[in-house]
Amino acid sequence: MTRVLATGTFDLLHPGHLLYLESSKKLGDELVVIVARDVNVKHKPKPIVPEDQRLKMVQALKVIDLAILGDEKDIFRPIEQLRPDIITLGFDQHFNPTILDEEMARRNLHPRVVRITTQDSCDLCSSRKIVARVLEIHKDR
Repeated sequence: MTRVLATGTFDLLHPGHLLYLESSKKLGDELVVIVARDVNVKHKPKPIVPEDQRLKMVQALKVIDLAILGDEKDIFRPIEQLRPDIITLGFDQHFNPTILDEEMARRNLHPRVVRITTQDSCDLCSSRKIVARVLEIHKDR
C-alpha cells in the first residue's frame, strides 16, 4: 500500500485545494492530510478559519482517508509517525523540495517528494482571491 501525505493550511476551502488533493490521491492508495496549526502559519497571513474548523472541512472530503492537525512544535513529527511513501507539495507551497528531502533523510525517512504542478484557473481558486473578492464586493457597505 502506498501512503501519500499532503499538507496545507486549507483556509477558505476552494476548488484549487480539491484539485491538489485529488492529484495527490492518484499517486497512491491512501491519502493522509496534515492541516497546519494556526501557530505554524508564518509564510502568509494567519488563517481566517480556526484550525479545528479547517480540519473538520478537510476531513469531510471524500478523497481523504485521514486528516489530522499538525504538531505545534515540530512540523515533521507527524511525518515521522505516519511514515508516508510520498509527500506532495502544491504548486504554490513554500517548501523547498531539496530542503524537505534533507530533513527527511536526517530523520531516517525517505519518502519521494512530488510537486503537484497542476492548478485550477478558476476565478476563486485561491484563498487570497476569495478574500480580495469579498473585500471588493463589500467595500462600500
